[in-house]
Amino acid sequence: MCGLFGSVGFAPDQARIDIVAHRGPDGRGWREFASPAGPVSLGHRRLAIIDVSDAGLQPMSDASGRFHMVFNGEIYNYIELREEMRAKGEVFVTESDSEVLLRAYIIWGEAMLDRLRGMFSLVIWDDRDKTLFAARDRYGIKPLYMVQTPKGIAFGSEIKQLLGLPGLSGRMNMARVHDFLAAGIADHSAETMFDGINQLRGGECITIATERAVSLASCVRRWYPATAGELRISEAEAAERFRELLSESVKLHLRSDVPVGSCLSGGLDSSAIVCLMSNLLGSGKGGAKVNTVSACYAEKSVDEKPFMDAVVAHAHTQPHFIFPKAEDVFQKASDITWHQDEPFGSTSIFAQWCVFEEARRVGVKVMLDGQGADEQLAGYHGGFSYYMADLTRRRRFGQLFRTIMERNRYHGTPVAEQLRHYIVPLLPKGISHVLRRKHHAMVQHDWLGTDLLRERGNTQGTALQVASDLLGLPTVTDIRSLCLTLTYGSNLAMLLHWEDRNSMAHSIEARVPFLDHPLVELDLALGNDHKIVGGDTKRVLRKGMAGILPEVIQERRDKLGFATPEQIWFRGPLRGLVTEGIEATLARYPGLMNADGVRALAADMLDGRRNVDFTLWRIVNLGLWGERFGVSL
Repeated sequence: MCGLFGSVGFAPDQARIDIVAHRGPDGRGWREFASPAGPVSLGHRRLAIIDVSDAGLQPMSDASGRFHMVFNGEIYNYIELREEMRAKGEVFVTESDSEVLLRAYIIWGEAMLDRLRGMFSLVIWDDRDKTLFAARDRYGIKPLYMVQTPKGIAFGSEIKQLLGLPGLSGRMNMARVHDFLAAGIADHSAETMFDGINQLRGGECITIATERAVSLASCVRRWYPATAGELRISEAEAAERFRELLSESVKLHLRSDVPVGSCLSGGLDSSAIVCLMSNLLGSGKGGAKVNTVSACYAEKSVDEKPFMDAVVAHAHTQPHFIFPKAEDVFQKASDITWHQDEPFGSTSIFAQWCVFEEARRVGVKVMLDGQGADEQLAGYHGGFSYYMADLTRRRRFGQLFRTIMERNRYHGTPVAEQLRHYIVPLLPKGISHVLRRKHHAMVQHDWLGTDLLRERGNTQGTALQVASDLLGLPTVTDIRSLCLTLTYGSNLAMLLHWEDRNSMAHSIEARVPFLDHPLVELDLALGNDHKIVGGDTKRVLRKGMAGILPEVIQERRDKLGFATPEQIWFRGPLRGLVTEGIEATLARYPGLMNADGVRALAADMLDGRRNVDFTLWRIVNLGLWGERFGVSL
């Protein structure tokens, strides 16, 4: 919902809010104030979801004229908060959650953040004390970027609003570009891939007093700690509490004065959301049907339509199916990159774009989605390595062998490969050495081994380690520490970035019920338990959704997400465009990557000597980003 802009010291420029008109086609607002540091500007573009009348327009001011707010997001418990304040004598003149939010700040100050259930970024100007307060929700669902130069300070919902402000270099942030190229990770620190442009991270806020010079970095503080409790409960109790909290979250996320639908991939997460929505709306008993939008493919390796059909039949939804085409990938890539602001990791983001494009076509303005479950519940298959390494350290060999066999049965992971990885290192050195010699590693191309990246790239460790260290989280060694880092520090922030931009590009609000904080706090407190168990991922979700999900979904163990047939496309109809895109990036940024290594890596993938992975798209998209935004080295 919405786009915002705020600045102190810079000359007022209403183009800074108009460039994100796609975030808010239903209303526009702009106010200017004076401060000791120079002019203050607040701008807003509105996507009307709750109280769609003009009473909800922003910037919103209190009756005294002291406080003025621009806000992006939804406060799902606004009704309960409003009733609490009404009981204390407060009077409200609109039905909007924005008024509730502003009044909560006036009454409770920064402490009101702990009371909120929702997604938000906000900027509040106190015209009496000449201070500016900004904050972002617990997990960073809604974005908030910031910049400081000798000319002033500015905040925006998208990076493009800040580009071109006096004092910015227009150069890439080499360390973060390095992380993106090497590991496909972004949004794992306060820095962006643009030099000089940072973001408030999830759970952070800032107060700026304009009567004195301040450093943004020194003013940022966490209002929501990146920690987790510890809870030891039975599998049955964990499943029951999970089901109760997810059901409550979905119920809150259905609050809207405009049509609500859901993305449906056919996986556990989106299917759980759709089935709960259907139950709450009474879809199978004559109630409103849930509009679901799904991406399908003719290529059976990534097509999930049979699973989607099972959910559609079970939940009595109104389905909408789209079939993303290979020829559209490069045709739309530049526009998607402009909306994303930064390079994105794979053509899966193109598929997600197509889903929101279809949702807008059929008239659905709010879409619930399953983001967040994988990070809290170790849903990625890469989590098995941490789970099994931890079993090995604790000498839980019975559980280790059970996992090896179940991974083979459920996921097709070869037993020999698993034995070599987890068992061979435990054998006496002589035997271990002989067995390891028989394994020939894939040829590694030193495509990132350049002087430029050694001098200006990331020298702090892996992107995952950087994410953990910046938040003071433990090094990732097991499921508990993995889920903490993925949720608070790395993957989740990146996926939420992509979802926000793809949805808002089509003036659609994306909601993520798995990120209601009581549910997240339960999931993270479970630590190493009830997540990966044997060959199962997200065990607590499977058990908690028993009887709600169709059995074929509950027992599903493969993992695709918004997958595209990237390997087939890149080796087939898109091969020429991929090769051209790689060459364009190498030409645009000479010396950034080892050109011979890049070409050799690409040839291995495109000629079938190794699987196509997301690396090729990252290289191509970096060049598209540089071209669209004019980014220099």
